[in-house]
Amino acid sequence: MKSLPLALLPVALLLACSPAEVAEGEPQQSPQLPEPEVAESPDPGQNCLLLVWSEQDAPDVEFDRKHDTVKGGAISCATGTSASQFEAAIAALRDAARSGDKERLLREVGIPLLYIDAKGDRRELTGDEIDTLFDEVFDARMIALLQNLDLSQMTVEKDQGAFFELGSLWLVVDATGGRPRVVTVNRQALGEAAEAARRQADKGRGQILD
Repeated sequence: MKSLPLALLPVALLLACSPAEVAEGEPQQSPQLPEPEVAESPDPGQNCLLLVWSEQDAPDVEFDRKHDTVKGGAISCATGTSASQFEAAIAALRDAARSGDKERLLREVGIPLLYIDAKGDRRELTGDEIDTLFDEVFDARMIALLQNLDLSQMTVEKDQGAFFELGSLWLVVDATGGRPRVVTVNRQALGEAAEAARRQADKGRGQILD
């Protein structure tokens, strides 16, 4: 028997070490490939928006994506609803305050309403009490705030809701994807916000301009 040439020895060794042939009729198994990793969403707010939209019949996807982020974080994550729902509520409050329509304004108010007066005293008002104390709760300064509400000026706080002017006005959602309503009117905070604005204005006037 002739010996194999040296150049063919590696091939012979590979054949000798190869696995046994698959028996006839036995299916040959494919090599196991690792499963692809699921990439996490780079934007946590997107996951919150998807949850909110799943509870809405006709979500305004483009508006919600564009306006989801305000001071405090993502509206959808902090409040459980979308920017478009807040915009609708804010527009209704703003229009009602500008028109002087008391009934339209009260439709945007949750019952009971937490009312904090200028001295810091707190009361939970029923519908009848709000109607009776309307001119006190929604005085000229509060009406002026409502007339100029803007989504871009809103601040959100996780699991607490959204507010304007240092907490002068709080809006909260009852259900995921729903429309927010006014739940707190804080005239003490409104006074503090006005004082802070005056101090800031005085500071600006005191600066030397180049």
